[in-house]
Amino acid sequence: MPGGFGTFDELFEALTLIQTGKIGKFPIVLVGKNYWGGLVDWITKTVLEKEDNINTKDLDLFKLVDTVDDAVKCIDDFYSNYLLKPNF
Repeated sequence: MPGGFGTFDELFEALTLIQTGKIGKFPIVLVGKNYWGGLVDWITKTVLEKEDNINTKDLDLFKLVDTVDDAVKCIDDFYSNYLLKPNF
């Protein structure tokens, strides 16, 4: 779903904390390929490929989907891989 600067701040903070091992991994799902696709393309083409500032595996820290059903599936898949269940 679309978000503004606060959402971007929270997204990058969460990604950084997971990437650096400061917190455990949890599912980060960006809903809306039309909205988030440009940012993901920039991260891939500029941050990863051109500037080499992240690792390819860092792109696995989040998922980009188009529907709520796909988002729920990502979350369910994450928790089933770790034998955990969400607390909701």
